Amino acid sequence: MQSLEAALIEDAVQRGKRRAYIQIPTAAGRESADRLEYWRTLGAEQGRRIGVETTFLPVLNREHADDAQLAAQIQDAALVYMSGGDPRYLAESLRGTRVGAAIEAHWRSGGALAGCSAGAMVMARHVPSFRLHFGAATEGLALTPEIQVLPHFNRIFQLAFKGSSGDGILLGIEDLTALVKASGGDHWRVEGQGAVHILSGLPKRLLRSGEEIQL
Repeated sequence: MQSLEAALIEDAVQRGKRRAYIQIPTAAGRESADRLEYWRTLGAEQGRRIGVETTFLPVLNREHADDAQLAAQIQDAALVYMSGGDPRYLAESLRGTRVGAAIEAHWRSGGALAGCSAGAMVMARHVPSFRLHFGAATEGLALTPEIQVLPHFNRIFQLAFKGSSGDGILLGIEDLTALVKASGGDHWRVEGQGAVHILSGLPKRLLRSGEEIQL
């Protein structure tokens, strides 16, 4: 989704941010070195395609997330991107830390914030409960407290979904699909090849690329 990331960066630059892309791999912090390299390479290649400086920020655990020097690299970047992995580990590593606070401050001051898979799930007030994890829902970062996200909905979570924590609106987002919040508003737009499924909190419906919804 090259054009989307480029558009997010350009929009943030217009609001005074530096033309730079910060990749945060924390969700994969307990995975293998090969897996971390996969995420690093993916981000670097995307940065080259859209012509922006890319930094792979080595925040792999809660101790790293409380490092003031790592947190300081976030604030003036145009785009902060949280990549995939374990959503619960991501939430527990970032919540209440300097990096977690820097991500929120960056976003509230005009930066673009994006996430795939775990990186999208953690923006909710709670990470949804699903059959791969039993027990109570995990507290998220509450950046978008009105919605919860189930990613890969056409492949994985449609089968694994057990139930939401009862917070707001539950959405299933298919692969190669994004839901983008308009600057300064409460409207969200679907972009990409797949669909967004409204599962609860609003009348059930399917949204395709270009369609908008108020959340």
